Amino acid sequence: MSGEGLPTRKITIDLEDLRRLESDVWSNEFAPVKLEMNGVVMDAKLRFRGGHTRNYPKKSYEIHYGYNRILHWNAEFDDPSMIRNALSFQFFNLMGVPSPKTKHMWLEWNGNPHGCYLELESVDSKFFRKRGIGARSLIYAVNDKANFSTIDPYTDSEKETMFEGYRVMKGTDYTRTKLIRFVKRINRPANSSLRTYLANRLDVYLYLKWLAGAVLTGNYDGFDQNYALYEHTSTGRYRIIPWDYEGTWGRNCYGKLCGSDLVDVKGYNTLTWKVLSYKSCRQAYRKILSNMLATKFTVETIEPMIANLYEKLGPAIRDDFTRKWPYYAFEQEPQTFLDYIEERRAIVQEVLDTWKD
Repeated sequence: MSGEGLPTRKITIDLEDLRRLESDVWSNEFAPVKLEMNGVVMDAKLRFRGGHTRNYPKKSYEIHYGYNRILHWNAEFDDPSMIRNALSFQFFNLMGVPSPKTKHMWLEWNGNPHGCYLELESVDSKFFRKRGIGARSLIYAVNDKANFSTIDPYTDSEKETMFEGYRVMKGTDYTRTKLIRFVKRINRPANSSLRTYLANRLDVYLYLKWLAGAVLTGNYDGFDQNYALYEHTSTGRYRIIPWDYEGTWGRNCYGKLCGSDLVDVKGYNTLTWKVLSYKSCRQAYRKILSNMLATKFTVETIEPMIANLYEKLGPAIRDDFTRKWPYYAFEQEPQTFLDYIEERRAIVQEVLDTWKD
């Protein structure tokens, strides 16, 4: 087995440290490792990452190395194509929503082949610096309590704190306080006062573009988690970045085929509902969707993107026996994408044709 042209990463880990990690897959503890990348060997630390995928035989990893450098390696175990995350982020970037860059790679583990992975750019200070974006704070939505609601989705009672579901990655105690204040404020009645508040504290247009991207790609999990918030330095407004889009393009996060109508065209979560309660925002959102249907969310635009990813990845997938999907499933999957795009376009257009308020 070999990477067949993909960049190779190598991990060396002591077996005792590996057994410690495997004894509790839900732990976020790290183990020391040696990381070899681009011919350079360096000290690093590694932990398991992900949600339900931590129980899978092929794990996903988070690696810390150097000076605050982070790598995310996704096994993409449920995705027969292994490109759903990569294609989704390419699509968001095409829309003008800054999103992580990705690359497929080949992993060697203690000298043995560990198969294909997707390496995702970390959303951190370097992410913003590379793009010339000022970010005074960064907050991850780490579970589905990050729904901008005051109500806990599991208990249907009020949350103990409005910060449940979030983790501050960059900022101070005041960063936490401001988000709590934001969540409480948007849960008040949708009047002109709230409209002014949203205009001052949220980049509404970028939020609507992100919403359109989540709706078009069909990421059901993307509204209550799988995103990052940052405060733009010069405006002080919150902006949103997508994260973890494996359950998209006609399959859910477990890899099961799902209907192209799974995600409501008007989206989900409390913030979305409040934003779309204002006519000017609904009009702007419909205009974004119409523009995407006319230009970017088309078979003509996306099929070459799929083909390009497949051309680079295909030879390595053929050699990768660590995956749960057979190679013929990988070969057939582009048609699933194309069918989804056509069906999703029709669904969104039908809603746009009748949504006049």
